[in-house]
Amino acid sequence: GTHNDEATSSMDIFPTIANLAGCSLPAERIIDGRDLMPLLDGTHPGSGHEFLFHYCNAYLNAVRWSPRNSTSVWKAFFFTPNFHPEGADGCFDSHVCFCFGDFVTHHDPPLLFDVSKDPREQNPLTPETEQHFHETLATMQRAADDHAKTIAAAPNQLSWEHTIWKPWLQTCCSSWATLCHCDKESGEDRKSSR
Repeated sequence: GTHNDEATSSMDIFPTIANLAGCSLPAERIIDGRDLMPLLDGTHPGSGHEFLFHYCNAYLNAVRWSPRNSTSVWKAFFFTPNFHPEGADGCFDSHVCFCFGDFVTHHDPPLLFDVSKDPREQNPLTPETEQHFHETLATMQRAADDHAKTIAAAPNQLSWEHTIWKPWLQTCCSSWATLCHCDKESGEDRKSSR
């Protein structure tokens, strides 16, 4: 077998399977994933992702940048969850990390890592330790801003009007219901005039 450290995303599964099935991707929306077949079959050494955007729930918390002309792989964190207990690598007390308010620490400037040299993201870089610190963060911020422009607002799927029971949308096929009955012959529900 072969080994490849190229960054990919679960979003790449859809375009890869579409390609394998001989299907075209929808043209009316932006598809963030990339077809991984050139990477998997060895015809191209990269995944096609120059930038990957990392979310904590609905909030963009980090950007990963693999410059085309470099072996460095940069990752900038705009905020990080406050892990607990202190020193842990997760939110073990609550079993979930919340991504807002007092549950996170915002970083200004963002934490910057060169994950090609520091894959565990243990040593944040500074202007003193990385000569291209400000230029790198500026490029990543522009990418995040451009990415944000491609995201369309969607209705809240967990809002009250989306989660309340709507009896008028339910089928009316019950022996105890007096206002409707189920026509077993035709398979259609209909209101009774009783």
